[in-house]
Amino acid sequence: MPWREQLIQQHRNRVTAKIWRERQATQNAVGRELIVKGKTYLNFCSNDYLGLANHPALSTAAIETTRERGTGSAASHLICGHQEIHQELENKLAAFVGAEKAMVFSTGYMANLSVPQTFLERGDLVLQDRLNHASLIDAGRFCEANLKRYRHLDSGHAQTILLKSNANKKLLTTDGVFSMDGDQAPLHELTKICRQTETLLLVDDAHGFGVLGKTGAGSLEQHEIRVGNGVLMLGTLGKAAGSFGAFIAGDAVYIDSLIQHARSYIYTTALPPSIAAATLAAIEIFQSEPERREKLNSNIEYFRQAIDNLHLNALDSKTAIQPILLGDSETALRATKLLQQQGLWITAIRPPTVPTGTARIRITISSEHRQSDLDQLIEALSSDAMRTLTETAQ
Repeated sequence: MPWREQLIQQHRNRVTAKIWRERQATQNAVGRELIVKGKTYLNFCSNDYLGLANHPALSTAAIETTRERGTGSAASHLICGHQEIHQELENKLAAFVGAEKAMVFSTGYMANLSVPQTFLERGDLVLQDRLNHASLIDAGRFCEANLKRYRHLDSGHAQTILLKSNANKKLLTTDGVFSMDGDQAPLHELTKICRQTETLLLVDDAHGFGVLGKTGAGSLEQHEIRVGNGVLMLGTLGKAAGSFGAFIAGDAVYIDSLIQHARSYIYTTALPPSIAAATLAAIEIFQSEPERREKLNSNIEYFRQAIDNLHLNALDSKTAIQPILLGDSETALRATKLLQQQGLWITAIRPPTVPTGTARIRITISSEHRQSDLDQLIEALSSDAMRTLTETAQ
């Protein structure tokens, strides 16, 4: 069958299976509300956990830096794209998460790709939680090392695989907060196991950086684990920080190796200086406005108490990610449509993003949500129509 016909058939199959995905163009700046096709919705699916994506301090920093330095970096970091403001950002990030050194990448996907490709060779081992983010899974597939996956959150299973391995070098990668389930990795156990087996640990803290820990430094801070001594941390800057890009932090010997060898860093243009400036402003807010994290935690607790009483098929999450399992894709789409009719913008998450049979709506909570917003969401979730959908999935 010609390629074009294959693509048409794939399209038809996805539509039939209710997993064809369409983009919706929003018409306003990101915030607690979204405007789509002229209608305003409460936004419960953004990763802007602290309300910084449209914060005037970030906008002002970006605008002023654009006037001073232009719109682009015009080269990769190792040519002439690495400006003083990038270095300032890396120094600030390292200090904030308590690491010896940090380096900034253009995206989190590129940052995750870099670690196995830099440190592992044929015959080495990369071990992953089964529900890791797609970028971590692809990083394991694309490198020359052997890829194995352990049962979700099962540190004992991870330990068994590592102890049986005779690989010269071993890398274990895990999300800090899992993006589709909202649960958290057992970092104390994994850190201990990695040290016992001389395994490098990479924690992708995309959804923990900025919101977890005493100062917002992330999951490792929350668990009182130092970034360094065989522990690397990845943080994305487009979620709680309201900006764009990512970073990896750790001991200088690892970061220096990444600068020299990471192809996804060497062969791409550096972030625009305006983005670096906006991120610096975000870190300042992390440190000066802890009440944003406090409000987020208060909103999460308020929402969890309500849905626990509703007996919905909600996954056990104490983070801003609050999924409600619905089973099949058609039911998830029906739930999304029902919630949109109530003025709530929540996206259905379907295979292949999640395993078959675990389609869901994925609610994300922000510090910007008001109690009245949460009450509107809770009322919609408790409606007879919505309860019927969730009961079908249980």
